[in-house]
Amino acid sequence: MKIIAVIPARFNASRFPGKLMQLLGEKPVIRHVYDNVVSTNLFNKVFVVTDSSIIYDEIVGAGGLAIMSKKQHESGSDRIAEAVADMDVDVIVNIQGDEPFIQKQAIENLIFSFNDSSVCVASLMKKTNRQDAQSPNVVKVVVGKKSDALYFSRSVIPFERSESQTVFTHVGIYAYKKEVLLTFTKQAPSELERIEGLEQLRYLESGIKIKMVETDYQSVSIDTLEDLEEARALLNSQSYEKRK
Repeated sequence: MKIIAVIPARFNASRFPGKLMQLLGEKPVIRHVYDNVVSTNLFNKVFVVTDSSIIYDEIVGAGGLAIMSKKQHESGSDRIAEAVADMDVDVIVNIQGDEPFIQKQAIENLIFSFNDSSVCVASLMKKTNRQDAQSPNVVKVVVGKKSDALYFSRSVIPFERSESQTVFTHVGIYAYKKEVLLTFTKQAPSELERIEGLEQLRYLESGIKIKMVETDYQSVSIDTLEDLEEARALLNSQSYEKRK
């Protein structure tokens, strides 16, 4: 099975433009992501796919692989689909360019789920605290007995009957079979997708299951300047060194 990792990297992010080129230690955020993914040795190839010559030059200048998008795209999935359309691959892992602390074990478990031939799409989830569960910026997911996603929402799901109940948040790292991704990106956004602002709901509304894999790695997605400062603190902490 040929498996590649693709890191979609848009320069002008709406909430924090240029965030992927912000320094985190001695390297930009996007280099941390790329280098961490390459170091897992899980993939036939690792690419950054970008609309930015700045990001492209950063990756290629460091000896990495990058592809310039041919046109503008609304989402990372669309950007990846264009890049892999003519590639001979079976499974694509979509790793967000703002996840500098992605770890091998989490990705490996995600890939392992495809040993079940019925799995077409898989993603990660982790247990969360009550504060994050209340935030509309944190996406929650509920799953069935076989760990297939039942629904994703910015609201607290399931209904918060007690403060001690388990709530899972979605970690936005996906793996999909190539043909499923290409079909997905040709479909119009679904109604629930528009309401929640979550494109993964398009899969569920079209009847495609998403296998959810639990992880416990400490993720810091960099969406704001505050997130960047948190990431810098984590990079310098002894706890992060122990987890590497």
